[in-house]
Amino acid sequence: MSSAHLPEFVQALGHGIHAIDTAFQRDHFDAAYLMVHGGRAAFIDTGTNNAVPRLLTALQALGLSHDDVDWVIPTHVHLDHAGGAGLLMQQLPRARLLVHPRGARHMIDPGPLRASATAVYGAEEMNRSYGEVLPVPAERVHMSTDGMTVRLADRTLLLADTPGHARHHHCIWDGTSRGWFTGDTFGLSYREFDTARGAWIVPTSTPIHFDPEALRQSIKRLLLHQPACMYLTHFGRVQDVPRLGKLLLSLLDEMAALGRRLQHAHQRHKALKSGQLEIFARSLRSHGFEGSLAQIEALLAMDLELNAQGLAIWLDRSA
Repeated sequence: MSSAHLPEFVQALGHGIHAIDTAFQRDHFDAAYLMVHGGRAAFIDTGTNNAVPRLLTALQALGLSHDDVDWVIPTHVHLDHAGGAGLLMQQLPRARLLVHPRGARHMIDPGPLRASATAVYGAEEMNRSYGEVLPVPAERVHMSTDGMTVRLADRTLLLADTPGHARHHHCIWDGTSRGWFTGDTFGLSYREFDTARGAWIVPTSTPIHFDPEALRQSIKRLLLHQPACMYLTHFGRVQDVPRLGKLLLSLLDEMAALGRRLQHAHQRHKALKSGQLEIFARSLRSHGFEGSLAQIEALLAMDLELNAQGLAIWLDRSA
């Protein structure tokens, strides 16, 4: 099917890869990917339960049946990436779920994962945005190992263990498009911040496993492949990877330095949020973004809050 006939929330990116806007939080915030090759299909990240109808609509629009999906591969088990996996797997009888070994138990028994997320977001937000997180039968759950490969028809995908954002995070290398599906390891790049200079990118330190040094090493490992592009969950494909990698590592260092400086600050959480906003606004000004500080704060509101929580947990763990 030509891209002209795809639903408006599906973007064809070439090489059989399609970005699906899951509509989580806002448009152009959260993406799942559908890869099609040789009549077979794989979903990489799923969004939440609310995204599943869009994923299945995209599959149908591309002329594929539920039986044509071989793999569902969450990059990690945070609910904006894997919350819909259980519900989606119920609709895909032949699919296998491929997940990081540290995340497998949470897909089989998602109760503790939901409880942990509720502690971060609160019960009202959990019910509104995520709903019930459904289990995946253990016999359908396969665990990745660092350096393993899987096949989609005759197309090879490489799995890499990439801690730093989360200990249960892996990234997926697609040699056909020379791109990584990076989950949150290669940060966040919202299209609202695009300028004539291209995309802007920022690290994410969401609770509870943030480790800046591990994340730095994971980012550098991805860059060693000299990728032509990165497929981000938040949001979409980005190119100009060397420039973005340099920016991402620089901002990661600034965030870590901010945390260390504020480790014993009065009202630390508030200070971490305002300090991040100052760093990001300065970076965006250098990038040519002309929106107001209020616009920056609004677009990054969830990230500022979660990053501050994650930085605090890292600081307390380090202490």
